[in-house]
Amino acid sequence: MTNETMDDLSKTKTPARPQLEYWALDRLVPSPRNARTHSAAQVAEIAGSIRAFGFTNPILAGEDGDVIAGHGRLAAARSLGLSEVPVIPLTGLTETQRRQLVLADNRIALNAGWDLEMLNLELKELSVMGADLEALGFTAQELAAALNQGDEGLTDEDEVPEVAETAVTLAGDNWCLGAHRVICGDSTDAGTVKALLGDVAPGLMVTDPPYGVEYDPEWRNQRGISNSARTGKVHNDERADWSEAWALFPGSIAYVWHGALRSIPVAESLVREGFTIRAQIIWAQGEARNRPRRLPLAA
Repeated sequence: MTNETMDDLSKTKTPARPQLEYWALDRLVPSPRNARTHSAAQVAEIAGSIRAFGFTNPILAGEDGDVIAGHGRLAAARSLGLSEVPVIPLTGLTETQRRQLVLADNRIALNAGWDLEMLNLELKELSVMGADLEALGFTAQELAAALNQGDEGLTDEDEVPEVAETAVTLAGDNWCLGAHRVICGDSTDAGTVKALLGDVAPGLMVTDPPYGVEYDPEWRNQRGISNSARTGKVHNDERADWSEAWALFPGSIAYVWHGALRSIPVAESLVREGFTIRAQIIWAQGEARNRPRRLPLAA
C-alpha cells in the first residue's frame, strides 16, 4: 500500500451518529452537483404525500446547509409554504463521501424490485379500505398493471352477457375495478356513498341521472325517423330533482347531463345545494332523430 493511500485513509472520518433537527428552509441550499431531476409534476406528488402523511423522510444536509439528499422534498416544502423541515445534519463525511452519497442515495433505491403478488394484494386491500391509490406515486398505467395481473380476459371486450336469472351483484356490493370502485346502491343514500368513497374526496362529479321525462322512444318509429328495436317507456324516469345526491358529493364541480324539458328543476336543485351554474353545454348530436341533450357545468 502506497504512502498516498495511507494518507487518504487517515483523513477518512467515521460518520457521526445522526441527530434529527428542524431547520428553517432558507438555511438549506440545493447542491450544485445534484444530478437528480424533479419535474413539477413529481414535486407536486411529493407535496401531496407530505400533506397526506406528514414530513416523514428528513432531508440530509451538511453543516453548511448544502443538501445531500432530499432535493425533491425541499422543493415540495417550498411549494407548500413550510417554514421549517426535519433535517439530519451529516457532520462526519469527507467531501468525497458527501458527493458519493448525493448519487448513491438516489441510485441504490432504484435497484429495489417489487413482490408483484404482495403489491397486488396490498393495493386491492387499500382500495377496499377507501384509500386514494393515486396518492401512492404510481401512474394510472402502473396501477392498472399491478391490479390486473394474470391471463387476458376470456371474452371479447364488447361482448354483452345474457341477463342471469339470479343477480350476481346485490345492493351494497362494492366492486374493485383496478384503481376504481363501483357500488351497487342508491346515490341518495349517505351510507352507500360513504361505503363507496371511504376517505377519498373527489373534486369532480360527472353524472347522467334519469332525466324525469318518462321517455318512450316509440314515437321515433311511428314517425319513420328510426327503426330501433328499443321501444317502451323507460322505467323509473319520473324524477329530475336529485338534490339528495348533490348533497352527498364532497367536491365543488359537477357536470350533469339532463333533458331540456327539465332544465329548470335540475338547475334549481343544484343551486339549492350550494352550486352556481357556470355554463350550459348543448350536445348537438348531428342527426335530426336525436334530441339535443344539455349539460350544465356547476361549481
